[in-house]
Amino acid sequence: MTPADLFSHQEQDQPVTLGPGAVVLRAHALPFIDELLPAISAIEACSPFRNMVTPGGYTMSVALTNCGELGWWSDRRGYRYTRIDPITEKSWPDMPPSFLRLAQTAASKAGYPDFMPDACLVNRYLPGSRLSLHQDRNERDFSAPIVSVSLGMSATFLFGGLERSDRAARLELHHGDVVVWGGPDRLRYHGIMPLKGPAHGLLGEQRINFTFRKAG
Repeated sequence: MTPADLFSHQEQDQPVTLGPGAVVLRAHALPFIDELLPAISAIEACSPFRNMVTPGGYTMSVALTNCGELGWWSDRRGYRYTRIDPITEKSWPDMPPSFLRLAQTAASKAGYPDFMPDACLVNRYLPGSRLSLHQDRNERDFSAPIVSVSLGMSATFLFGGLERSDRAARLELHHGDVVVWGGPDRLRYHGIMPLKGPAHGLLGEQRINFTFRKAG
């Protein structure tokens, strides 16, 4: 049985272990949904979603915005965190209390009880959007985990190794699932395959994903 087959047979709400420091918490975000969706709309009203350009000149298919003290940014000058939204020239929106509670409860359940994120990247995927294998390594240190929340359409998550060439396992992520990885798994390559499949009953033809980091 391949890793993909193993993961696809996990029961709903049963944690899936991806590695010694990585876990999927099935449906963990569902109790927060009534607070999360209005908060996302408020963030978008302050700092709209935008398709950033990579240092190589490629326009990302995933639209992105941020909340928290720091926001992730990409342009021809490189990848980095900023305190000011370069589009609005204002501070990024504050991280909503519901976001922080969700991030901390998920991190604690995954074995990271002292997580205090200062950055949250909010991604919007439309059908066909994808995110190639990459490492999250623009943070000052890697002692804190990454907490990643999935809402809306289901997506195929790729979780690779510490080298780009390592074979990546495939895991279906559904509305409300949360992935947490840190410790020895913190720098593993990961990505999302092109989004496809049926629309979500609540969010329609989109997937909203937000990832919490300790960046500063």
